[in-house]
Amino acid sequence: MNRLKTSILGAFAFAAMAGTALAEDVTLTIATVNNGDMIRMQKLTDDFSSLNPGIKLNWVTLEENDLRQKVTKDITTKGGQYDVLTIGMYETPIWGAKGWLVELKGLDDPQDILPAVSGGLSANGKLYAAPFYGESSFVMYRKDLMEKAGLKMSDAPTWDEIIAAAAKMTDRANGVNGICLRGKAGWGENMAFIGSMANSFGARWFDEQWKPQFDTQEWKDTLNTYLKVMKDYGPQGASGNGFSENLALFQSGKCGMWADATAAASFVIDPKASKVADQVGFTIAPDKGLGKRANWLWAWALAVPAGSKKVDAAQKFIGWATSKHYAELVASKEGWANVPPGTRTSLYANPEYAKVPFAKMTLNSMNAADPAHPTVKPVPYVGVQFASIPEFAGIGTKVGELFSAALAGQISADDALKQAQSYTTAEMTKAGYIK
Repeated sequence: MNRLKTSILGAFAFAAMAGTALAEDVTLTIATVNNGDMIRMQKLTDDFSSLNPGIKLNWVTLEENDLRQKVTKDITTKGGQYDVLTIGMYETPIWGAKGWLVELKGLDDPQDILPAVSGGLSANGKLYAAPFYGESSFVMYRKDLMEKAGLKMSDAPTWDEIIAAAAKMTDRANGVNGICLRGKAGWGENMAFIGSMANSFGARWFDEQWKPQFDTQEWKDTLNTYLKVMKDYGPQGASGNGFSENLALFQSGKCGMWADATAAASFVIDPKASKVADQVGFTIAPDKGLGKRANWLWAWALAVPAGSKKVDAAQKFIGWATSKHYAELVASKEGWANVPPGTRTSLYANPEYAKVPFAKMTLNSMNAADPAHPTVKPVPYVGVQFASIPEFAGIGTKVGELFSAALAGQISADDALKQAQSYTTAEMTKAGYIK
């Protein structure tokens, strides 16, 4: 009864915070990514409309690479096409510092946002994006297939253990791949995974003088291991598989393991969508024994571009979508497992959410990521699976294309690394990092 009373009082408080309708009706154009959490939000926006009847919503829902390309083009050209942007920890500090984003005001309890997440969405001490969900990465695995293979998953697995498990779980005659990993080109697609894996192998994007490091043994070991694992134990056509494609494969029972975003967890244990929902276990990303694990740190967040003429309405929408009220709304409609994870301290203190099977592992994975010290050796950049410099998006995209081509068998691993080194060196020299 006390919990119900608290929830009702919270809803009234949020309604008061949302305020009255604007003097004139406005339509917000919202650019977002086509993942499950964002699609769920769109289905629940009647709640927002009831609180803000003067604000209409126009959704532009895009695949991850397309979203990044179009949003980046719009904000750099001051196109003004969108009023709310879905961006992440890479873009936010850079764009905020350039004055391209509006500082967010009036959010629901901003001090409750996890420090690692709010820090990654700030510039010069100001918050420029509010996290809709936060994530790290971990390993999702089939408990039934592990048992069949005579194995037990470790709470802190090594790469050798993961590879051995993938070998034993692979049963291609019956359509089961030992492991599914991202292969689709993109700095936020295959390079999110490979970049994090590289950290655990001791590789880094740049040394302390910003010299690219793709000509090192650490990168060679990383890429060769990735390619061999995918060739021997991964699905066919893996060079075209990103987050969404691997989610579908895992849900349909075609992957023994899947190393990817912690935000995927609610979808793989959802019996309405996943054939293996009751057989899924979770463990932290693997290491190579060098002191770093292959887990990233990210948040999909909502921001207002400085060119928007509808800032007040956009702030109201972001306040609603990232509030405790929204979390309670999702929990009431679809259960606590489906609440957007990785954003608020209070969520992980909630005893109901603590019962969710992946809650503790998600928080542990996020806490294990260290953006200031992402790899074994010192680096001049901040960021786990990316380097927080404006040039990274182009570099990461090109390197992702080369590694995806190597996965497809179009070029060798050595050629991919050689071209990555050459391209990145040229770009960093052009930008003035290398004299």
